[in-house]
Amino acid sequence: MASNAFGLFFRYTSWGESHGQAVGVVVDGCPAGIPLDEKMLNEALARRAPGRNYFTSPRREEDQGRLLSGVFEGRTTGTPISILITNRDARSSAYELIAPLLRPGHANFTYLAKYGYFDHQGGGRASARETTARVAAGVVARQFASETGSRVLAYLGELGTSQATPVEDPETAAAYALQSPVHAPDVSSEAAFMEELRLVMEEKDSTGGVAHFHILNTPVGLGDPVYEKFHARLAYALMSIPASKGFEIGAGFAAAAGRGSRLNDSFGLREGVVVPAGNNAGGVLGGITTGETVYGRVAFKPTSSIGLPQNTLDLQGKPATFQLPEGSRHDPCVAVRAVPVVEAMCWLVLADALLMQKAVASQNSRPVAALPFAGDGL
Repeated sequence: MASNAFGLFFRYTSWGESHGQAVGVVVDGCPAGIPLDEKMLNEALARRAPGRNYFTSPRREEDQGRLLSGVFEGRTTGTPISILITNRDARSSAYELIAPLLRPGHANFTYLAKYGYFDHQGGGRASARETTARVAAGVVARQFASETGSRVLAYLGELGTSQATPVEDPETAAAYALQSPVHAPDVSSEAAFMEELRLVMEEKDSTGGVAHFHILNTPVGLGDPVYEKFHARLAYALMSIPASKGFEIGAGFAAAAGRGSRLNDSFGLREGVVVPAGNNAGGVLGGITTGETVYGRVAFKPTSSIGLPQNTLDLQGKPATFQLPEGSRHDPCVAVRAVPVVEAMCWLVLADALLMQKAVASQNSRPVAALPFAGDGL
């Protein structure tokens, strides 16, 4: 399994399994002198951690990240940053009875087909427990990338059949989501989401959801025109999150039913600077950021682990009934805890793009046209 790292210049490698001793991450490429401490890490990890409220998995993990290297006196040293998060509440024995079965909606079928071996304890490497490492790495990326003035906001816009009230101010929505048990953007949406979750939990079923993200104050000029398009890297990052099934940016799929005359973003001047007059493009043109807000959505499927019996096969190919053991612990909607993971991956893409831009800046000439661009070559 060679695909455990993400990023070209700002790069992280995650490691560990759901029921192993620990999970962790090594971040490489972060410049020296960036403020970073364990308090920052643990505040972010708490937002993703299970067992914090009625609507998430009751598995109780402290998720206290330990900085093992790369930081001295509260600042990064420019060397690899290693972060350890210990697993403390794994109950591996609960998986023994279902080890001989193919779990509907899970990856043990594809893992067995590819590798011939699978860690059945909580899903092993395929478990969403891996996203703990992403959130930790995202804190490092945030500390670096936020120096440009950029901000990443995320919240849950849909849960099952319930849609949030249309958001007019992403900053207000994200601020509310920070303290919402279901990362909802406002009080009415929160009530609707929680009611739907209660129903799903009573039925021993699960549901999906859609996370919204906004990257504010994105510098002009990030991304490359062909294979390293900014939004292509963003799609790659967000679609690598467990249970993700859909991605869109800007007008997204709705653009397919539109007209160019309405969807093309005209140009104008804002305080003497050339800017797009609209933002149907979602802050990216030709794979390169325009300086406008980069925004989009990520869809997550219903949690694969449910309390209802399901038809399946055993490892010998014989028909069987799959039933989770009594006391199994799973989220009724993985999209709820995916929101801080979406936020983290946005920061990681942004940090990587910033370093890429700095690496190639000396090879790029200034724009020939004498236009007042917002970008300054970074």
